Amino acid sequence: MRNKVLAAAGIVVVIAMGTYMLAGTNDSKETGKSDTASVETDAQSIKMDTQGLKQMVQSYSMRTAKAESASISSTQLIVKESDGKSAAYALPADEFFVSIAPYVDQTHPCATHSLTGCQGEMVEEAFNVSVTDADGKVIMDNETVKSQPNGFIDLWLPRDQTYQVTIEHDGKQAESEISTFEQDDTCVTTMQLG
Repeated sequence: MRNKVLAAAGIVVVIAMGTYMLAGTNDSKETGKSDTASVETDAQSIKMDTQGLKQMVQSYSMRTAKAESASISSTQLIVKESDGKSAAYALPADEFFVSIAPYVDQTHPCATHSLTGCQGEMVEEAFNVSVTDADGKVIMDNETVKSQPNGFIDLWLPRDQTYQVTIEHDGKQAESEISTFEQDDTCVTTMQLG
């Protein structure tokens, strides 16, 4: 009889704990404070003028601004501070951010650019960059651009188009087609100079 009472009490405790845990999980998900929630879900949405946003992005690329993480998708910049607070900044409706890390020997796979984490091979090097749209309109014509301390070249291009990008450095060249549609990558690490 005593074993039956202990078993029943154990079952009641397990049910009570399970109910408590489920209730706690549901409450936290409803308020957006789940431990497993992504930065994007928890981020406070902040509006910023285009010039201010571009300066902020450049500060992270130049490594002069600090944050636990700062990543930039096709639609927003998400910054997570060391205190755990996150902010999401909408990107301009007519411009698309793409960051390109030309390389000779070393690269890394990347889709969504991490302004605070991605590191390219060729740091603070001068490149000649040309960008042409699908209709042949020249966006950049052999412009000299210096890569940043993170080894990337940041470009803001008109949205919803396809471009041919050519990058030259010390007699070596890389070409790639990139596009600037909503679900496109913001990090290009496949342009090997040869």
